[in-house]
Amino acid sequence: MVPKKSQAKEKLEGSVEKVVFHSPESGYAVLRVSSEHSEKKASPLATVVGFFSQVFPGECYTFSGEWTNHPKHGSQFKAMTYHVKKPSTLAGIERYLASGLIKGCGPKTAERIVKAFGVQTLDVLDTNPEKLVSVAKIGKHRAKLVGQGWKDQKSIQEVMLFLQEHEVSTTHAVKIYKRYGEKAIQILQENPYRLAMDIYGIGFKTADEIAFKLGIGKEDSKRLRAGLLQVLYDASDSGHCYLERSELLELANRYLELQDPNLLFSPLDEMVLSKHIVAEGDRTFLPNLYQSEVEVSKKVLSLLQNPVVVDEERVRNWITRFQEKESLMLSSEQVDSVVKAAQSRVFILTGGPGTGKTTTTRTVVRLFKAMGRDVALASPTGRASQRLSEVVGLEAKTVHRLLEFDPSVRGFRKGKEDPIEAEVLVLDEASMLDLPLFHSVLNALSEKAQLILVGDSDQLPSVGPGNVLSDLIQSGVVPKVHLSQIFRQAGESQIVQGAHEINRGEFPAIMAPGEGKSDFYFMEAEEPEEVVSLILKFVSEWIPKHFHFSPREEIQILSPMNRGLIGNEKINFLLQEALNPQNGEKEEVQRFDGVFREGDRVIQKVNNYDLNVFNGDLGILKKIDPENQVCLIQYGDREVSYDYSDLNEVGLAYSISIHKSQGSEFPAVVIPIHTQHYVMLSRNLIYTGITRGKKLVILVGTSKALRMALNRKGHQERNTGLRERLKALL
Repeated sequence: MVPKKSQAKEKLEGSVEKVVFHSPESGYAVLRVSSEHSEKKASPLATVVGFFSQVFPGECYTFSGEWTNHPKHGSQFKAMTYHVKKPSTLAGIERYLASGLIKGCGPKTAERIVKAFGVQTLDVLDTNPEKLVSVAKIGKHRAKLVGQGWKDQKSIQEVMLFLQEHEVSTTHAVKIYKRYGEKAIQILQENPYRLAMDIYGIGFKTADEIAFKLGIGKEDSKRLRAGLLQVLYDASDSGHCYLERSELLELANRYLELQDPNLLFSPLDEMVLSKHIVAEGDRTFLPNLYQSEVEVSKKVLSLLQNPVVVDEERVRNWITRFQEKESLMLSSEQVDSVVKAAQSRVFILTGGPGTGKTTTTRTVVRLFKAMGRDVALASPTGRASQRLSEVVGLEAKTVHRLLEFDPSVRGFRKGKEDPIEAEVLVLDEASMLDLPLFHSVLNALSEKAQLILVGDSDQLPSVGPGNVLSDLIQSGVVPKVHLSQIFRQAGESQIVQGAHEINRGEFPAIMAPGEGKSDFYFMEAEEPEEVVSLILKFVSEWIPKHFHFSPREEIQILSPMNRGLIGNEKINFLLQEALNPQNGEKEEVQRFDGVFREGDRVIQKVNNYDLNVFNGDLGILKKIDPENQVCLIQYGDREVSYDYSDLNEVGLAYSISIHKSQGSEFPAVVIPIHTQHYVMLSRNLIYTGITRGKKLVILVGTSKALRMALNRKGHQERNTGLRERLKALL
């Protein structure tokens, strides 16, 4: 792999006079620097911006980068790399030591040290820090503190210098030092591929480039082992819990671009022996996914073997009274569901739109409350938990909140030692539960608790690995009821009727916009450019005019793919320009090949446990602060502050993928469907997208593409073993 050439063009030398801003999280800094270059200008100081692990007034630097002209702040030197130079004058040394650089060394202590050792001060600190005890008013404790502080600073600079010498970008270098500290050099020399696993934003390709610069060859065993792990991680990102051994070897060989596929046999066997990979027959697992599959199957069966004793007649009598009190008319399916839920340690309630899952869930919860049971409600996403809370009338939490996620240890506080206190846990949108998250839920559930899973098994499976709800249903070991009767009021909705028709593989009977009053339309458009043009027209004009929905707040585009002419990236760019254009008053920031503006709709693309925001969370970018290099994003009722360097975790959300929309409902949904999307098209993809629309759904594209989707009944088959394990343990 060929390393990238450095982009540095110019050099600037000088000492830091003032640190205007420095973010310890991202490393981004704005400095005022005294230099020969700046003295030639009207201003006595130059402004330098860049990423620094630490920076203090008095430090002398050689910066490499380029001069830029900021529209608001004027001339700036953008530092791409830097080297720290020791100050050479007595005044410079004293100011350097007094800057807060070293713990235990303030201005007065710095003055005494420089007075005692003069220009030899830094050499003394380097080689004989114990001599500090000879300085007036510096005892053994302070001398040791100052000596250790100086040693720590040297290690920071050594790490940064090492990384920059190997052409690691300053942004990455700051992240690497924050993660590994003074052990960074040792860790990178031993195995630079750890970066891909440990630091978000540094993928395998970047780690591979760094490894190449460190002299690691293409066939080095470290690279081969890292490649095997990366392929398994990529498979888990695609929903798989394991890969067959032969498939793992084939994919890794292609990924690593090896000439001899036999080179991978020995590293794979070594990783199995060291338990970095688990082998079960021909199946190869990441250890955490293997453990999750095994323990989930055992816990589910353990719960089921602990029967619940209730008086069925009393339950049915209560249901009758409840219907009279609430003026409800439950179907026989719904009544049976409530009874089974009361009788089961684990129970699954599933069904399509309009079949009464919400009413049934509310009745189940009211029954348990009437029985004096402590009930907890949860859902995988914030929007879904909010909706669950509204329809049931009790507080619902996200699963992460329920399990009390602790960012400091990147784990849940609730578990075997400290289980969830609720006697009944109702989990809505269960199709979104991936295997590791479900494992954490079961781990925190007491043996005496009851678990009610509610979801639509015909929707897309979870974004993460596993196919939990489907596997539990297909195993046949968990009691379940599939609601199928569509209620009259829901049946009057063309969205509900169309969703069920699509789920059966039938072409829905839907009209074009303008042909009549409906809540479900299909607009035929052959050319990709026409599809995009119609989407823009529907969002900005037609829907607001005829349905009075706000384009920026209530209309959501759901595209099957991210790339391409009709992908989310392109549509987002066009909708941003149409709905939130730059008007000279809004702040904006350009990061990672995109522009963010105040007022933009955005989506969190990965789990960030430190900020407590998760993959799929939707928000509004409320404020951009260019001075401090931070953005404030509103998620529901709370604001989250992002450093500019973390904006690679965020994307525009005028148009999002159908996968990312799971668990959410929107007043109006527009879905492009075209043969350009053929790789992703499937029946349950379109079904999931349509069921996200609450009051209006418009499909835009070709009948051919819709028929292609209808003919593919399911999604890509996932490699999961949960169903088999449950059956085998019976």
